[in-house]
Amino acid sequence: MPNMWKLACCLFAAVSHARYIVPGARWYDTDGKLISAHAGGVTLGKDGKFWWFGEYKVEGQTEGGGVSVYSSDDLATWTHHGLALRAAPVEGHPYISPKNIIQRPQDNSSYGLLLQGLATSPNISGPYTFVSATAPLGNWSQDFGMFTDYKDGRSYSLYSNGDSKYGRDVYITAYNENTTALDEVTYRFDKFDLEAPSIVQTEKSYYMLASHKRGYRPNNVVAARADSLGGPWSQFFMIAPRNTRTFNSQSGSNLTIAGTKKTTYLYLGDQWDSNSLWESRYIWLPMEIDDDDDDDSKKTLELVWNDVYDLNVKTGEWTAVQPLKTYPASDANVKTSGKAFKQEANFASGGYVATGIYGNDSTVTFTGIEGTGKPQWVSFYYQNIDDMGFGDQPGGTPDRIGGSWQLRRISSVVVNGDVSGNMQTLFQRDTHKGIILSTPLQLTLAKGSNNTITVGGSDLDSNVVYPPESCSRKA
Repeated sequence: MPNMWKLACCLFAAVSHARYIVPGARWYDTDGKLISAHAGGVTLGKDGKFWWFGEYKVEGQTEGGGVSVYSSDDLATWTHHGLALRAAPVEGHPYISPKNIIQRPQDNSSYGLLLQGLATSPNISGPYTFVSATAPLGNWSQDFGMFTDYKDGRSYSLYSNGDSKYGRDVYITAYNENTTALDEVTYRFDKFDLEAPSIVQTEKSYYMLASHKRGYRPNNVVAARADSLGGPWSQFFMIAPRNTRTFNSQSGSNLTIAGTKKTTYLYLGDQWDSNSLWESRYIWLPMEIDDDDDDDSKKTLELVWNDVYDLNVKTGEWTAVQPLKTYPASDANVKTSGKAFKQEANFASGGYVATGIYGNDSTVTFTGIEGTGKPQWVSFYYQNIDDMGFGDQPGGTPDRIGGSWQLRRISSVVVNGDVSGNMQTLFQRDTHKGIILSTPLQLTLAKGSNNTITVGGSDLDSNVVYPPESCSRKA
């Protein structure tokens, strides 16, 4: 079926329209609706547009929503085209059903089927017609991914061999010429117990990214390198600073942007929220790859964190957006109320964090903040150790026997004391002790330097205020 677009998937038994890419923010489509394309993949169509396919999850729905599709010219402004594949029963195929889970468009609700599915359409936007669901060469398939080698055009299926005691392998398996069925195993990572594999290809190397099997919990994503898909492959290594849990994300897919001036490799990760899957966010970050040196010890892949960055898909260049100003919690203009107080922290940017921020009567207020009168991004740098059973918070920690995973704290953010009209909720994901991460909100600050931002929530390190988004982008 060379004239058909194919959609593969795992089968188991906003509001301004951004021109900047802001990892961990609420992303909205051109209709002002929250983008729902989780655990997805992005491909460049023959029309020159980027097409994003992902799991469709809405409030009140756990699984089985189908596969949504969006298009974009710049990877920041996305138009929704509805469902590419609906979770509606297909005659002769009991697998497609609202009762089953479609993941990584890439089984039943107990993950008992563990099959790979194929759907086709004459149009990249769909709708797609379900064709088949198979066990890849007789194996289980979990957290599936795809990779096409640009050197010879051959495509490969990437999958974990399930969760059983004897099913902990990761496979690279070649498709046939028409990409309609699997042909042969190219490489097997024996007993590595990883999932969500994806491959990044450079001129000299192949890098496989994979996540540890921890459900929806974020973890340290790892990568391995090889000269060829058939190996030998290196040992796996971490791609983000230790204990950041890959900036609270799980690997999903990646995208190579071969621009006129630079080739940029993007990590497309998911920041899952198992308490409300529809609120899960996206962590898209540039990857810095060094494999130009003949010394194998220098062949590395690392994620580059940016609160806000601008990506030119024509030239392939990305630029970190520079903040207007940083407001550390240690500053004299930062006021605490209730039980909140400033505490020495040698890992904090100013040597102190604002802590004890629990309940409605305990807040921290940043004063003298300069604004532009337009919507602009503000990044809140924080430490959230609720998971450590800190203070009077319930629950335990995965570091304790029988501990639970708190995941995140929802706190309030109020601009200029306007509780009724200018208050937002801030999701502060769990961190490790002594690890500072950031989470963004888009706020409208009055023009001038008399703004206040009052925050409840976790231990605050600082607020970083960014300029408004540019209305145009240089080619």
